Amino acid sequence: MTHSHDTNQVSGSRLLFTILLNLVITVAQIIGGLISGSLALISDAIHNFSDTVSVILAYFAQFLSRRPVTNKSTFGYKRAEILAAFINAFVLIGISVFLVFEAVDRLLNIREVEAVWMFWLGLLGLIANGISVLILERDKNKNINIKAAYLHLLGDALTSLAVIIGAVLIWLFHIYWVDPIVTILISIYLFVHTLAILKESVTILMQMAPADVKVDEIEKRLMLIPDLKNVHHIHLWNLTDKVIHFECHLVLEEDKMLSETDVILEKVRKVLHDKFDIEHVTIQFEYESAHQKNCEC
Repeated sequence: MTHSHDTNQVSGSRLLFTILLNLVITVAQIIGGLISGSLALISDAIHNFSDTVSVILAYFAQFLSRRPVTNKSTFGYKRAEILAAFINAFVLIGISVFLVFEAVDRLLNIREVEAVWMFWLGLLGLIANGISVLILERDKNKNINIKAAYLHLLGDALTSLAVIIGAVLIWLFHIYWVDPIVTILISIYLFVHTLAILKESVTILMQMAPADVKVDEIEKRLMLIPDLKNVHHIHLWNLTDKVIHFECHLVLEEDKMLSETDVILEKVRKVLHDKFDIEHVTIQFEYESAHQKNCEC
């Protein structure tokens, strides 16, 4: 237990450093974008800021996940990061659409851009994001929060590289339409990436079945277990992006003692765990006697 706590502390300190580093870069790029007139630099700064928010969420999620379960919050606070991701993604989609409209306006009304500011601040962003990526490289597979933060920062490094390329083209060839083109490319990347996050968060918040787990496949596999007559009232949903919950009613072929149903329950849990990576299982056993059938008739 101590080792796990220390690991979280190390990851948390690295996340905190990347947050501070990216906030500095974001402020510098926004100021530089306003001075140079580069929309691409401003869009990269907004992208940096959005991913900084994502890293902040990952940082605080570690503290929220340690909060104990209460009578009011019986599942704990694990879904706080999902709700935050939904809000963050929704806002980012709006920002990316706004940047595309601004970029189209720049294409119709070409403005001169100071490539020197654009180049050096783009380079600064690339170096800072590169450092952040290297810092989280070792921890990226420890949990979903660190991995998401790592991928966000890697995307930031790529967009900063696009800004640098755009600055070089403007510097050497004075083709100022490159600036809005780079902005559109960054916005499209941001939109596509964020849309996937929005879709995943909505799926989890609406308690839909995970896309990679099929209910009919689970039903077929459970029916291979001896002594089961029917499977119904199936509910399958994600509590978080990794934790899957499953519940169902199992109808037995014959009346059994509680100790005997425990053996069946263990088989069901093993199938769900080994075949579908489901650990949280709630089962209700049922037996339909001949007397019950006659009553129903």
